[in-house]
Amino acid sequence: MLDAFSRVVVSADAKGAPIGSGDLVALRKYVSDANKRIDATLAITQNVSCIAADAIAGMVCENTGMTQPGGHCYPTRRMAACLRDGEIILRYVSYALLAGDPSVLDDRCLNGLKETYMALGVPISNAVRAVEIMKIASVAIMTETNTGRKMFDGINSGSGAQCKEIASEAASYFDRVISAIS
Repeated sequence: MLDAFSRVVVSADAKGAPIGSGDLVALRKYVSDANKRIDATLAITQNVSCIAADAIAGMVCENTGMTQPGGHCYPTRRMAACLRDGEIILRYVSYALLAGDPSVLDDRCLNGLKETYMALGVPISNAVRAVEIMKIASVAIMTETNTGRKMFDGINSGSGAQCKEIASEAASYFDRVISAIS
């Protein structure tokens, strides 16, 4: 994974050309959005356990047989594995959001995830649903539509369009996870 600056330098070096003005404009925007990225990442990481637990609980509530003997969240070690996986996915989404680059998802999280779930007998539709719930909760926390309370002055101190733009970017990373396991 390269950070935004390294990506521009590597790209320009590969072309044998100086860094272009368009690249500099993109880097300037990245720097100006840095505090919002940090706040959005904090919104996820400070709530990671709750987001994952709510997602797994929501998935289980929609499929009540999962906690019964023979279900995919029975016994409790399987439920713990679901929670662990949810937290891992949230961690990598937050890495991608902070870096402004989804390649960390591909390199470290998504490569072989679907095949692993299939080999373990995890219903893909349940995994997708859990990620969908995590996406909804994360975006709601970032945009503060979950409670209407201000949780992070930094993420909302700028224009609402910037906050929505970063939340939309985070949503696209969750969509990338969903696409990889579907």
